[in-house]
Amino acid sequence: MGKYNGYIGTYTKEESKGVYRFILDTKKGEITDVELAAELSNPTYVTISSDNKNLYAVAKESDNGGVTAFSIQEETGELTVLNSLASPGSPPCHVSVNETKTNVVTANYHTTKVESYLTNKDGSLKTEAASVEHEGNGPHDRQEKPHMHFAGFTPDQKYVIAIDLGSDRVHTYAVEQGELSKVHTLKTKPGSGPRHITFHPNGHFAYVMTELSSEVLVLQYNAEEGSLTELQSIPTIPEDFNETNDGSAVHITADGKFIYAGNRGHNSIAVFEVEKQTGKLSFVEWTSTEGNWPRDFVLDPTEKFLVASNQKSNTIVLFDRNESSGKLTLRQANIKVPEPVCVKFLHA
Repeated sequence: MGKYNGYIGTYTKEESKGVYRFILDTKKGEITDVELAAELSNPTYVTISSDNKNLYAVAKESDNGGVTAFSIQEETGELTVLNSLASPGSPPCHVSVNETKTNVVTANYHTTKVESYLTNKDGSLKTEAASVEHEGNGPHDRQEKPHMHFAGFTPDQKYVIAIDLGSDRVHTYAVEQGELSKVHTLKTKPGSGPRHITFHPNGHFAYVMTELSSEVLVLQYNAEEGSLTELQSIPTIPEDFNETNDGSAVHITADGKFIYAGNRGHNSIAVFEVEKQTGKLSFVEWTSTEGNWPRDFVLDPTEKFLVASNQKSNTIVLFDRNESSGKLTLRQANIKVPEPVCVKFLHA
């Protein structure tokens, strides 16, 4: 194939108009055709269904926040609005959809809620099935209350993981027909501020990025109980880096060999190698994102490339990825995109 459609969720506080799209040509190793795909207010996070037929974006609608569902035109990648569901308050900051496209979940940094929606056959949103409010706080000055930053499905699809930056907790909810029932809570180090999680393809390990302490936490995942147990924590920034750094995203390769973690402030992506038996990490390198505030990044479907978003410098950046060493090499910098946050590809 050689060409892959990508989508970018953005803030719309300044120049951005909504969700953008682009084409990655893997034969040429370049990103082209950056353009607006859908006008929407603050679609900071997007996710794509496993069948590539739908895109879901968090969204703001006047004083309400919620989710907008789109259909994706197969050949052109064009987006068409299906519908939105919103409720009073700030918009969510994260959205996920399960493999069967029957359940969409969101995490809301401001309202403390994780919300679950059922869908129709065409991927549109049917109804809200559950809304869970959280309580708690932490020692950091940004931990005055719960700040839900991630809600997504475990690889076995049995559970929803909800991560609370505000009270240093990673919650596991059993999910059935959209209903959420808490089965486990992992308490991370006070003041660490857990943010995002990714699971090892073997289903036994998970990796949490902390925003406030700039670490990756290696966790054992027990699929029977839905429980998580910490095995290791490893810093994502140099010991002598004394400026502010907010950890951002964490992603793993499909072969389970490498973890990538984003640093806003140090403005880098940290690369780690995964030890096959234990799941533990060893540091490989830092790579500059050639811009300011890398909010997120994504591996392309071939995993020979990585695309990072620099929110405060209004750029995305393309890297070559060495599949043996995990190391990144700059391929194309300063690709203009206004206020980019989240990057996603259609699945191969």
